[in-house]
Amino acid sequence: MTRRVVITGMGVTAPGGVGIPAFWELLTSGRPMTRPITLFDATGFRSRIAAECDLHQAAHGMNTGWLDRYLQFAATATTEALHGSGLNVVEEDEWRVGVVMGTALGSAALLEQNYVVMSDGGSKWELDHQYGSPHLRLAWTPSMLGAEIARLCGARGPVHTVSSGCTAGIDAIGYAAQLILDGDADVVVTGGAEAPISPATVGRFDAIGVTSSRNDDPEHSCRPFDRERDGFVLGEGAAVLVLEELRHAIRRGATVLCEVAGYATLSSAHHMTGLTTDGRVLAVAITQVLNQARLGPTEIDYISANGTGTRQNDRHETNAVKLALGQWAYSAPMSSIKSMVGHALGASGAIELVAAALAVDRGVVPPTANLTVADPECDLDYVPDIAREHRVGVALSLASGFGGFQSVMALRRPDSGRGETSRP
Repeated sequence: MTRRVVITGMGVTAPGGVGIPAFWELLTSGRPMTRPITLFDATGFRSRIAAECDLHQAAHGMNTGWLDRYLQFAATATTEALHGSGLNVVEEDEWRVGVVMGTALGSAALLEQNYVVMSDGGSKWELDHQYGSPHLRLAWTPSMLGAEIARLCGARGPVHTVSSGCTAGIDAIGYAAQLILDGDADVVVTGGAEAPISPATVGRFDAIGVTSSRNDDPEHSCRPFDRERDGFVLGEGAAVLVLEELRHAIRRGATVLCEVAGYATLSSAHHMTGLTTDGRVLAVAITQVLNQARLGPTEIDYISANGTGTRQNDRHETNAVKLALGQWAYSAPMSSIKSMVGHALGASGAIELVAAALAVDRGVVPPTANLTVADPECDLDYVPDIAREHRVGVALSLASGFGGFQSVMALRRPDSGRGETSRP
């Protein structure tokens, strides 16, 4: 019997909104969260702005102890996702519950902080381990993200951490869905987490000139698809989803939010940071997803764009959608929530997938903020500035990453009689 994968719970830690209600209110208001960086002294950097999370552990009942910042984001989102799904792992076959999480940098910020301390601000070649965190060894282990979420959940099935750069979040969810389709798990807790706002990361992006330098007007700095854009804005956060095999969800009386209808990931094999203008590889990935889901182009009601706000990405993504959907590309609304919450690298694909799932569930398409001057090379319907009521039966979520990664996922409203939508 064919297995199907559905979403029954979601949790988010994002700039301007910890939790689904706050996150959705932020997106539908079209309010950008970019501000001057407060996590470190950014004086002297080319780009001194970012979209930071405001996570108060006590306010959310968390006891995260030694956990690195990105793990705190993930733990908070996981707690919300499990609560929203009504899943109690103790009542499940724990060997059939898995975890797949994605991150690009993992504990890179914590490693950087410890290096600064142990090297006396970089003045000493030999590091003094006495000044390092007692938990530093864990920061060297990327698998810690999956392991910590499994510990939090009590999951003893397959546990993995995916690190495929900026597509890590969506790739983790795609891999999680495949575990269920293959019969290796009935439930998988999955998503992505990232805390990249640190001197080393900001400096790396400064060096290649891909981040916005509109420091005097941070709120309007991230402008996907706009003629006046000058680069992306770093963000941070986490998003976690509970995926279940459909019959398993129905048996326990879970509310089905939407179905994972297809997933594909390909490599452009072109350039470490560059993208082809024609978008052919991303277009092929979209087509593969449509074929998996047995959908035609005209059945796509919304596209959650990668939408970084760089000229290269925006042209690439626009042309990919045109290649894959043909004339329908001009009819399907498409928007970028990075304009509001920034680019959270490995977590961005998961955060954007949650936004797409909410659009399916609630019949509202989030806007692209700061889109005021149309770019002639980007001529699709990017839902500028104002959220739009729009029935979304099928949504596509797109992701691109350094290294040439191109990933796509399709979400579909639950079939009639197979579950009802709800509002977490």
